[in-house]
Amino acid sequence: MSEIKDEITYDDFSKIDLKVGKVLNAEQLEGYKKILKLEVDIGERKIEIMSGLAKHYGPGEIVGKNVIVCTNLAPRKFGEKTSNGMLLAATNEDGKPIPLTVLSDTRAGSPIT
Repeated sequence: MSEIKDEITYDDFSKIDLKVGKVLNAEQLEGYKKILKLEVDIGERKIEIMSGLAKHYGPGEIVGKNVIVCTNLAPRKFGEKTSNGMLLAATNEDGKPIPLTVLSDTRAGSPIT
């Protein structure tokens, strides 16, 4: 069972920009065994997200999926690459991340409210 984190206010939560993103491309990030480099369409632009899915998923398993992403997370460097968001995932009882997806007819860039 996961720990319960500290309570936040509605104003804290409202700062998070969650959107539907369509994964256009995925590849193993060179030099990082656990990281996939994802190109994600978030409607008004495309962003790169480095995601710790490579241990459990091949690049082809995530391409084409409509996922939930945080688009306003501060950038994080992975060697020469920069992650400009975060793909949201749940974790099953075995510790495997399960990307959160939405119905396929949901447009990339749709806000999560």
